[in-house]
Amino acid sequence: MKIAIINGPNLNLLGTREPEVYGSTTFEQYFQQLQQQFPQVTFSYFQSNIEGELVNYLQENGFNADGIVLNPAAYTHTSVAIGDAIAAIKTPVVEVHISNVHAREAFRQVNYVSAKAVGTITGLGLKGYQLAVEFLLNNK
Repeated sequence: MKIAIINGPNLNLLGTREPEVYGSTTFEQYFQQLQQQFPQVTFSYFQSNIEGELVNYLQENGFNADGIVLNPAAYTHTSVAIGDAIAAIKTPVVEVHISNVHAREAFRQVNYVSAKAVGTITGLGLKGYQLAVEFLLNNK
C-alpha cells in the first residue's frame, strides 16, 4: 500500500515550534517511527510552506497513491484551492491536525478541507498520523 503524507506550512519547524502545543519531536523523527510501525506501507513525505506546491503534490499523488494523510496546517482555514484539489482526486484523504483546532482561535473554526476529506483527526498530537494510516489500511 502506498500512502503519501503531506504537511503544510510551518510543520517543518516541529520539534522547536511551540513545543507546549506541538511537542518536541521533529516530523522527520516521527516519520521514521511510522515507517518502522508500518513496514507493509510504502510512504512518501512532502512538506511545503507554499500553497500551490501542496496542491500540485495532492494532484500528483491523488491518482496513484492508495491514501493520503494531509495536515494542511494554517491553509485549512484559508485555502479553497486545497479543498478543491482534494475533491478533484480519487485517492481518499484523511485530514490530521496535531492540536485541537476547535479549542483555538476563532479564525481556526473556518475549514475548507474537512468537507472534502473522508475523515478528520484533531488534537491527538502526532498520534493522529498513526490513526490516519490505520484507518486507510483498514478501509482499502
